Amino acid sequence: METDAVPPPELVYVADPMCSWCWGFAPVIEKLDDSFDIEVRTIIGGLRPGERAEPIERIRSLLEHHWQQVASASGQPFDLRGIERSDWMYDTLVPDTAVVTMRSVSPNDTLRFLGTVQRAFYAEGVDVTDPVVYRDLVADYPVDPDAFVAAIASPEMVAATEQDFVEAQWLGVTGFPTLLLRDGATTVPLSLGYAPFERVAERLNGLITKNYPEFAAGLVCDLDGSC
Repeated sequence: METDAVPPPELVYVADPMCSWCWGFAPVIEKLDDSFDIEVRTIIGGLRPGERAEPIERIRSLLEHHWQQVASASGQPFDLRGIERSDWMYDTLVPDTAVVTMRSVSPNDTLRFLGTVQRAFYAEGVDVTDPVVYRDLVADYPVDPDAFVAAIASPEMVAATEQDFVEAQWLGVTGFPTLLLRDGATTVPLSLGYAPFERVAERLNGLITKNYPEFAAGLVCDLDGSC
């Protein structure tokens, strides 16, 4: 009697483009994606979208403190122009929807585009809550800039983004970044919050070797980069 094939595991990365610790984690998830032959599925968790948005005056000092912590831990660059605006709402809905929109039109570019939006906001001081800036941010992607900007505001893409928020909650995610190893039946946390690449890669190597030996030869890379 034939048995069902075991589905390959996947990495589920739950993040938000305006989450500073996710920006700190960006080189880690990118290196994991490069180092392991395993799909990364990006879910946008929704940090402060829409009704949960905050006036920048209320949270500026808190954000500055977090940014200093992230810079110290990760070495990632920060440009304080991102939070020095006046009368500005820290509303993540537009960048959240932009990443989900990219996933809908060019799925393989989702993770890279998340990094593009993060770099624009954190390292270059771009107001990523303004849909117009995405005409420039998608310049290196296989999308039509005007159609992309229009899609960000569409009810369909907003609804798809809100569905991401629901899925993140269903997975039990309470903070970003969260990285999970999932095979459709089980979900194992790899990182709840920021962690350096070596620590996450070591845990991922161990879990794949132990739980997915049939895939290990194609999925596991040594920490020195050899596969």
